[in-house]
Amino acid sequence: MKVLYCTSEARPFAATGGLAEVAGSLPQALRLRLIGCRVVMPLYEDIPQELRDNMKFITSLSVPVSWRRQYCGVFEAKAGGVIYYLIDNQYYFKRHGLYGHYDDAERFAFLSRAALEMLPYIDFRPDILHSNDWQTALVPIYFSIFYANNDWYKGIKTVQTIHNIQYQGKYGKELVEDVLGIPQSAISILEYDGCINLLKGAIECANRVTTVSPTYATEILDPWFSHDLDSILRERTWKLSGILNGIDTVDYDPANDPDLYAPFTPEDRSGKAVNKKELQKRLNLREEPETPLIGMVTRMVPHKGLDLVKEALDRLMTENNVQFVILGSGDWEYENFFKEMQNKYPGRLCACFGFVPELSRKIYAAADIFLMPSKSEPCGLAQMIALRYGAIPVVRETGGLKDSIQDSGDGQGNGFTFRSYDSGDMLYALRRALEGYQNRGGWDILVERAMKCDFSWGRSANEYIRLYRELIKENA
Repeated sequence: MKVLYCTSEARPFAATGGLAEVAGSLPQALRLRLIGCRVVMPLYEDIPQELRDNMKFITSLSVPVSWRRQYCGVFEAKAGGVIYYLIDNQYYFKRHGLYGHYDDAERFAFLSRAALEMLPYIDFRPDILHSNDWQTALVPIYFSIFYANNDWYKGIKTVQTIHNIQYQGKYGKELVEDVLGIPQSAISILEYDGCINLLKGAIECANRVTTVSPTYATEILDPWFSHDLDSILRERTWKLSGILNGIDTVDYDPANDPDLYAPFTPEDRSGKAVNKKELQKRLNLREEPETPLIGMVTRMVPHKGLDLVKEALDRLMTENNVQFVILGSGDWEYENFFKEMQNKYPGRLCACFGFVPELSRKIYAAADIFLMPSKSEPCGLAQMIALRYGAIPVVRETGGLKDSIQDSGDGQGNGFTFRSYDSGDMLYALRRALEGYQNRGGWDILVERAMKCDFSWGRSANEYIRLYRELIKENA
């Protein structure tokens, strides 16, 4: 079985979020299970030179972009044993930043068309084209319109994964012919709610649609979560499923993580106390080994539950003997709030701003409790990383948080959960976690159980393989 994984970002080449984690890990897990998975993505300006030095030029071709034809160079690189094809066009990709440019629709239309056009040139005929989010949503759309009946492409199946339904690729109708190159006869595929919507078109055209957790697949049928696409999805529930993401357990391994102050394992967690002590020193927190440390590593935006934290933080800090650390960046109102709280609770609360990977790992390793009160969370990776590093998650029951964290009230779970999007409910879950922390014997059992949870990509990869095989059987 052969798969072409189409993405706008992938580790180690270029990353802004969870999609890059998935695109850097899932293909490796598929390859280990004897699935011929290769990845296609842009050759961005921001890709480090040391990675560029190991790329090999494969071929060049001319790619149609509406009425124009554009140069496309194809470079090959290997990472984790997986072949990556990096699409070169300096006009589209020789600029800083992956997203947020005025012509993103055209840039990713070019990427999607190039991914399809290059296949005969590189002599790789996949059984499955797997596209991700709106940036490559045109892959199943273009395939359906231009390639499905071509003898060379006939029989290939398409899968579209929705990592976050909030981002849909909405544009004005004037782009359809002049930029996207979609003929008038097919415009209805993209039209939705007065504009064109690339994700909607992919949902219509793809043979299967997946999301990144089973609960999120159910939630996006509800208008509260769907960002107006629920009616389209409800008509196509037969093709929709949710597969929980995993994490790279080799990269995220507290026994071998070079960013930690000291290594530790589920059986010997003495190094976790060292990490806590050293982080307290670094962040000017009181060096109190017995005081529970609550950590957050998050984007500071509303859907991450920061409104609940704003409402509850004073009560948490005044009613409990705790320390609190947050790392992230985002909306100025949240950054300003946490700066004020840091001044209000010196030695007990520290706010760090920016994207600092080494510090995030130190927080996971030092924290006793990890807070994720998200309003919505398609999958979430932070709670899985927190478990791996022995920080017990306190999460709201939504999306992948609900699928990965079970409340330990019955003595069997791996964290603490709450259901309603309510600061009082969040505080109650935190208090239950703090009470559990005081029972040192029980807490040690919980931490060891949490660290032994299996969220490796193997389980997820097997589910994707099952989906791919079902699709291929439909060809027979």
